[in-house]
Amino acid sequence: MGAALRRTQLGSALSAFGLGFTVPYLYVYVAQVRDLGAGTAGVVLAAFAMAALAVLPFTGRAIDRRGPVPVLVVASILASLGAVALGLSSDVTAAVLSAAVLGAGTAVMQPALATMLVWCSSNATRTRAFATQFFLQNLGLGIGGLVGGQIVDTSRPETFTLLFLIEAAMFIVLGVVASTMRLSRTPSPTGARSTDGSRTPGGLRALLSHRAMVQLCVLGFVLFFACYGQFESGLAAYGTEAAGIQPSTLGIALAANTAAIVVAQFVVLRLVERRRRSRVIASVGLIWAFAWVVAGYAGLGHGSQTMATAAFISTYALFGLGESLLSPTVAPLVADLAPESMVGQYNSAFALCKQLALAVGPAVGGPMGATLHGPYIVTFVLFSLGITVLAMRLGRRLTPVQDQPSIETVPSRVVAVSLPEAEPVAASAVTTR
Repeated sequence: MGAALRRTQLGSALSAFGLGFTVPYLYVYVAQVRDLGAGTAGVVLAAFAMAALAVLPFTGRAIDRRGPVPVLVVASILASLGAVALGLSSDVTAAVLSAAVLGAGTAVMQPALATMLVWCSSNATRTRAFATQFFLQNLGLGIGGLVGGQIVDTSRPETFTLLFLIEAAMFIVLGVVASTMRLSRTPSPTGARSTDGSRTPGGLRALLSHRAMVQLCVLGFVLFFACYGQFESGLAAYGTEAAGIQPSTLGIALAANTAAIVVAQFVVLRLVERRRRSRVIASVGLIWAFAWVVAGYAGLGHGSQTMATAAFISTYALFGLGESLLSPTVAPLVADLAPESMVGQYNSAFALCKQLALAVGPAVGGPMGATLHGPYIVTFVLFSLGITVLAMRLGRRLTPVQDQPSIETVPSRVVAVSLPEAEPVAASAVTTR
């Protein structure tokens, strides 16, 4: 299924490229370009996130019943309509409703694309497939943001409208690419009967009874809360307030994060593939704890401004190194834990935990990063160390193959058997038997 896998990866890159055009500039667009104020911009961003929380609980069941391709096509159309409407919005109601439609569409894309990757890959290739997806998504976001930054002009609203139209076009192309895919695997209805006639349990109850998956969801929440939920809120506020970082430096720091991922992704992949997933995730917690210590030096070390700036940029780069270790471990582990008939629901549940962390993270980290500088750093050093503890505990609930897929044995074939010529009697006896 090489062609289907390539098209799935292309779809992931296109969706990220489209989002990169607008997401970094959404606040500026609503608050300044449309002159709706900072309060309205906050409501629009909240509507974008809350719409995702509203649709994700229903997405998994739809994927498992209908298949990921139809769900992805519908999501791409929905996101395209939301992008066009948001680019033409000039009042509060239209902006909030458009952001909700856009947020719902883009949220559904994530588990649909993840399920397509599972269908298009085997246990042997899944780790590399998810690592490639993460690489392409970050590359798409970075290029989209870079190109979008060259187009936008706050004095010309039509330049922002153009961005949203380009984003809508990317989503339409994604839907067209997805609609041309033909996956050999068919969706398995939740609760379908197994070969012995018994009914296989499905739904939320079955997922909550799976202890390893519940622990992985808790771990995922902490991962996204301690890293992604702080990038554009708490850590940015801490850098500008405590470390005296210029706003333009934040863009350089984000670029350093993307560069670290792009450079390290396939280098660390060779190290990750032969190691236990739980220990790889545990090492991410240690790397991020060190990153928060470096951030503490940037804001609390009382060094020169040059050293503070370098330390702050290094913090983002260290986060990128940790992210490159997570991409080939966490998402494939979700797929390996899922029963065949519930892959979509497991991916949606994990995406929901991620979205919750992205909603709660800025609300908690933003005020702390702006005012409580010391407690902010200590809090997230402890959260990062908590990742290590949770990962080691999760490892005890995983089977050896789930924790380290490379140890799965491949049946060997006997090509030929030769018998010593000096023992004709024994050879004759073996042949007779």
